[in-house]
Amino acid sequence: MTAATDVRAPQAIDGFAVVAMLALTFSWGLNGVLVKLANAGFNPVLMMVGRSALAALLVYGWCVMRGIALFRRDGTLWPGIIAGALFGAEFVLIFFGLDLTTVARGSLMVNTMPFFVLVGAWLFLGEKASAAKIAGLVLAFAGVALVFSDRLSLPDPAAIRGDLMMLAAAVLWGATTIVIKGSRLVEAPAEKTLLYQLAVSAVVALPLIPLGGALLRDVSTVAVGAFLAQAIYIVAITYLVWFWLMRSYPASGLASFTFLSPVFGVLCGAVILGEPLSWRIFAALALIAAGLLLVNRPARRVQPG
Repeated sequence: MTAATDVRAPQAIDGFAVVAMLALTFSWGLNGVLVKLANAGFNPVLMMVGRSALAALLVYGWCVMRGIALFRRDGTLWPGIIAGALFGAEFVLIFFGLDLTTVARGSLMVNTMPFFVLVGAWLFLGEKASAAKIAGLVLAFAGVALVFSDRLSLPDPAAIRGDLMMLAAAVLWGATTIVIKGSRLVEAPAEKTLLYQLAVSAVVALPLIPLGGALLRDVSTVAVGAFLAQAIYIVAITYLVWFWLMRSYPASGLASFTFLSPVFGVLCGAVILGEPLSWRIFAALALIAAGLLLVNRPARRVQPG
């Protein structure tokens, strides 16, 4: 049975799913550190293009092995191109943003994505937001305000531009999600949707490479390893594991772990890169994490009387 036709009912969250989600959210939190390390050796846009291209080849190979239909006419071409262009712009901003700001601040900014999805779904998909979700939105943006008001964790004034780039990347990430949810992509295999994003983003970002300056900076084994870890492990492997988990376990249960990504991002930046932290960063982290929990909390089902 292929990934596209697997319709087994999801099983309850068990110990394996908990361990897997801890590993995935830690990996996604670590990704900001890997971007920083890779940027030290290479042009940021070149890194983004190379990462997407290599990961696309790996995901394509996976699809061929699993027999996942990629070239069937299913109405996903134009939504796939739009999603890929948004994905490309998002990661150009992330790679540039992390050149300027810290991993901790950037991680908090980019993980506001679910709140932009909440707003976009209300504006464009007609989805209603519960009082709990609105409360989560308010908490999260109170956290964002705390990050911008903090000067102790600011490496230099240019970091504010990096923070804004990361926040804009979160908006684009949310827009990508809305395009997927509002088009035929929602019915396509997740691997095909990811392949659209990777392949198109590599192409659309290619002309932007000169904006990143010299192709090579201080090339080192660490920079090369960080690049390969992103392309092979973060993008190709962890995303495919995520898709498998989404098919095997309840989405609402898995979504409740998303608050851990900014937690691990802040901690990885501090422990691995020695980034300065302040009480405002920890307070912002608490607010954004609480907001994520509220936004991802499943709605209560009303029992018939």
